[in-house]
Amino acid sequence: MAKSLTKKELKEIPVMPYEKVRDFLETGHIFFSSGSYTFSGIIQRLTKSVWSHVAIVYKDAQLGRILVLEAEPYVGIRLIPLSNYLRNYKGKKRPYKGQVVVAKLNFNLEDEKLKKAISFGLDELTRPYDNWEIIRIMTRILFKVGRKEKNKSYICSELVRDAFAKAGVIFKMNDTYVSPQEIWTDQRIELKYRLL
Repeated sequence: MAKSLTKKELKEIPVMPYEKVRDFLETGHIFFSSGSYTFSGIIQRLTKSVWSHVAIVYKDAQLGRILVLEAEPYVGIRLIPLSNYLRNYKGKKRPYKGQVVVAKLNFNLEDEKLKKAISFGLDELTRPYDNWEIIRIMTRILFKVGRKEKNKSYICSELVRDAFAKAGVIFKMNDTYVSPQEIWTDQRIELKYRLL
């Protein structure tokens, strides 16, 4: 199980150069980030966690690419090169402002099951991000209202949860939402590398 971290503990994890770990990254590894942006801070405060984002690593061996399958605010579900986070975040020629780690399940997921998870995510490409879900989560937390009703939009952790569910890996939610923190603290998750 990946234990809960403070920002200080996260910053103390040694950074591994991307070039040294790139070849060891695999489809199905899980990307976590702890951003130093306003929206990231809102998510971190709401979920009482250092994490503001979660996604799935997708390795295209034929093209030699390491991609991130994610639900991004105002964009929706997309695939982007992991190197963009590390060197050219949002096309601004500088890295993501914050910390990035890659984790993995502590057991081998059968290839066929992993294909189901990734295929689900790829089928969802261009589906919209659920931009209002953060507001709805705040409301559910404040008023202790039940779970979210299923809709056709996603936040990052819902995409990861639903994709892995297709592979038979169920991440539990708390009473009102699933956040990167619920995925991080699952007993089957283990830290692999800190990249930023």
